[in-house]
Amino acid sequence: MNTVISVKIDKRVKASAQEVARSVGLTLSTLVNAYLRQVVATRRIELYAPEQMTPKLEKMIARVERSIASGRVSKKFTSAAAFLSDLKK
Repeated sequence: MNTVISVKIDKRVKASAQEVARSVGLTLSTLVNAYLRQVVATRRIELYAPEQMTPKLEKMIARVERSIASGRVSKKFTSAAAFLSDLKK
């Protein structure tokens, strides 16, 4: 027996979720049902919210990517001890 639930959700979130579901061949209803079944089976609610990058972090990542692209990277180490020893030089 099925039942209907009504949930208020941001239009953009709904559209994005439908797009994700569609990309794997599911309807949004099937996706929600699967998630709720998972919650019941595992007795866990897992939510994920990616952290937003700050302008400072974006600049740091860009600087690291430029260093890698130009070949300016450290040598490889076989152990943490070797790395720490090299730092002391």
